[in-house]
Amino acid sequence: MYYRRSGSRGALPAGMTRAQSNRADLKALVDGDRPPGLIGYRRGVPVGWVSLGLRQEFAKLVRSPVMKAVDDQPVWSIICFVVPSEHRGQGVAQALLAGAIAYAKKRGATLLEAYPVDKPERSADDTMWFGAKSMYDRAGFTEVARRRPHRPIVRLKAV
Repeated sequence: MYYRRSGSRGALPAGMTRAQSNRADLKALVDGDRPPGLIGYRRGVPVGWVSLGLRQEFAKLVRSPVMKAVDDQPVWSIICFVVPSEHRGQGVAQALLAGAIAYAKKRGATLLEAYPVDKPERSADDTMWFGAKSMYDRAGFTEVARRRPHRPIVRLKAV
């Protein structure tokens, strides 16, 4: 939910913690017209999550100096991956990316955008939730902007 909001949220609903409020808001998105992401399963066990949607659904992107819009083209944004440590290094994120591309195409996306990390050395797992640029390179994305040395913006035409 972090990238779907921008600025102060104001008061929490009575009797709810921030985490409970976030879960309730996420559940409302799940129950709505367009799911907020995809879950990857292996033999019935969830092994990862990817968050994606129309760029305008992510209010935080508008204010980000790194991830703000490159142009006015309508894009779907791939925001983050969550893969538990016991499932890392097994191609889960790459499979989630492939699933996200297919999902967005089926729903009419013509352009996908992502904001990966691009460092020559291995980064700590907890800083890689945007995904590695090399993963997007393998999927056919091309770099369209770079506002910080290690943070490119990459795109894929989904037609």
